[in-house]
Amino acid sequence: MSKPIFELVDELPTGGITVMALRSLDFVVPGQWQNLVGFNHTIQTVTGETDESLIQQIGERAVHLYNDKSQGYQRALWLYQTVDSASGALGAAAMANKVGQDISFLGFLGNLTPKPEKAQSIDLCIKLVVELVAFCQINGIPGDSIGDFLAALGDYSGESLMRMAALVCFDGLIPLGPDFILKGLSTIQGTSPAELEHNQTFQGVRDLIPGGNAAGQLGFITQSFDSVKGWMGDFVASRGLTPETVVDHLTQFVEISKDKLDYLGAFMDIAVKYYSHTGTQTLARRLIERAVAEL
Repeated sequence: MSKPIFELVDELPTGGITVMALRSLDFVVPGQWQNLVGFNHTIQTVTGETDESLIQQIGERAVHLYNDKSQGYQRALWLYQTVDSASGALGAAAMANKVGQDISFLGFLGNLTPKPEKAQSIDLCIKLVVELVAFCQINGIPGDSIGDFLAALGDYSGESLMRMAALVCFDGLIPLGPDFILKGLSTIQGTSPAELEHNQTFQGVRDLIPGGNAAGQLGFITQSFDSVKGWMGDFVASRGLTPETVVDHLTQFVEISKDKLDYLGAFMDIAVKYYSHTGTQTLARRLIERAVAEL
């Protein structure tokens, strides 16, 4: 059993690379993301409640909901955490002995190997599917409800919208360039089930991806990415996003070099745990909202 949900929210970092990288994306989704840390503080912020005994009741109900195995909350959190660790696993070992609060990017270049574009493209598609499946788990709907997810995506806000912004910027634009949507789609369409099975990110999360076997899961991943490409294209176009604008903002927050973009993608993969960070925040918010509704 992983840690209790209140502990996970209490232990979220208030600084460090993930938080700084997310702050750098405020220009993409202005004012959407506050780094909510602390379980009671989150309850107060989400509900506006100040009564201590009521805050405690809401907290207890939220913990109870999270602990109920018949609900999808723990599975959603597992997906958020696993997709982060699986996609960054390759370089993590090289980096582990060097990580402090402050990382000099250039010190790492010797240890980083940029992922081949194909692997990076498959990663992008899998991370998108993880968002879709986690959304279904949190909302108690069948895991393959692409239509429900697409409808909800239009209303995404807060941590959830920030997570999608990070997906587009950190897993799309920076490593794959302005054509990342096309690259992602054509790569996944040209991938065989056997190749998919060798992808480290897929291996991490495959247990919860609908489809039954690698071929079915590949079909589901392809269909999901194809369904969301319009939303991603609009998101990029409406905000005028380019790899350059994203990197310009990022370098104001994180000490990195602009002339090594392929390495930057690899660095982000390892150092920036945006899925588990914002995923924990999304989960806490949903649990608290539901707890309040049920009290």
